[in-house]
Amino acid sequence: MGARHADEAFGEDFEWEIRSWQHDPVDQSSLLESLRRAVEASPDDIPLRCHLADLLLSAGEVAEAVHHAAAALQRDPTSADARELMARAIGADEANPPPRGDERDEDGTTGPETDGSTGAETAETADRREGDESNDEEGFDWNQAERDVADVVPPMFVDSDGEVADADADDEPAYDVERSTVRLRDVGGMVEVKARLEAAFLAPMRNPQLRKLYGKSLRGGLLLYGPPGCGKTFLARAIAGELGANVVSISLVDVLDMWIGSSERNLHALFETARRNAPCVVVIDELDALGRKRTHMRVSAARSTVNQLLQELDGLDASNEGVFVLGATNQPWDVDPALRRPGRLDRTLLVLPPDEPAREAILRYHLRDRPIAGIDVRRLAKQTDGFSGADLAHLCESAAEAALLDSARTGDVRMIEMRDFENALKEVRPSTGPWFDSARNVVLFANEGGMYDDLAAYMKKRRML
Repeated sequence: MGARHADEAFGEDFEWEIRSWQHDPVDQSSLLESLRRAVEASPDDIPLRCHLADLLLSAGEVAEAVHHAAAALQRDPTSADARELMARAIGADEANPPPRGDERDEDGTTGPETDGSTGAETAETADRREGDESNDEEGFDWNQAERDVADVVPPMFVDSDGEVADADADDEPAYDVERSTVRLRDVGGMVEVKARLEAAFLAPMRNPQLRKLYGKSLRGGLLLYGPPGCGKTFLARAIAGELGANVVSISLVDVLDMWIGSSERNLHALFETARRNAPCVVVIDELDALGRKRTHMRVSAARSTVNQLLQELDGLDASNEGVFVLGATNQPWDVDPALRRPGRLDRTLLVLPPDEPAREAILRYHLRDRPIAGIDVRRLAKQTDGFSGADLAHLCESAAEAALLDSARTGDVRMIEMRDFENALKEVRPSTGPWFDSARNVVLFANEGGMYDDLAAYMKKRRML
């Protein structure tokens, strides 16, 4: 009994101290300072922070109360006391903060908003609170309040800059599908190459009724090979432009991955993209790097990538109707033979260095936007026998560079002249020679099935064999 009387007496004394604290500014300041030090020592004590925020609200320190209420919510977003304090702090007037419903008056009785016996909110109090909230919504700047606590509490809602991505979008890599604006008329020369392309792809595409009559499929593949820089990739894009089809380019960086199975998945995703965008032309540049002979591979992962490519071209689950595959390579003898069989890359086309009319067209193309004077393009075309398209572009670049440096040195801007090309021809040499040197042995000793007959005829004509 003595202990119970002692507790009652302590409670009465505590209530008296609280009432006296509310009227004593000195005690109020010292108590708040003690609570601040306690919160600094125990920053994760949520009840202590809430108690300090409550006292700060009663003392009119709304800004600091918002800070502590926000810190409490950051540590425990489910705290009901912290949420209530935050709502009171944001909606309170700094000059006259509203009292809490469970605060007691100086005489020890409960406030008019709650029933002191049960702590439940009365109907009259609820109606008055709803009216107060509606008034607050009309006069209070909620956006400014959210900005005031943005450094502590993250915003409740955010606006996305664009469309919401699919949840499974990251599971499959995205690849660009583009339209080719290049046409075969933009390709200089190559009359024989264009004729074979017309028979293989372009004529069936332009005549759907004839294609249906003769049972011509809209699927197929073509392997372009030849010396580097002769326009194989450019020609592939021109074919796509003539067909009016989409273009999907495949390179090593799009396919190869360090994880086992990822390269095969990337390759499958690329072909699925092409199938969804049919009619589509799939351009595989440097095919020998992606489809190398499996007999030359010692790593099983690389062999699996070639197997996956074979499956995508002509597998049981591959439906490539409307998908054309154009491969380009400088080393066709390193490409796996299974890729060149009918139904996959069933046609092989040799792309040789441009002839004289083609060289003249290429030179005019690269000089069309440059300041030139007195350029004999026909003479340059005769002097550049054996040059590839890339060599001719480099020749024009070297001549323009010489004119630019001369203009910068003298301060007198001048045109690109024949002397610039003559000086450039002393430095620029054809880059196709080493390729023909390496192809000579293949033509002589590895021309199985007559695959390289076109190359052999060209080399004999040029006395390279």
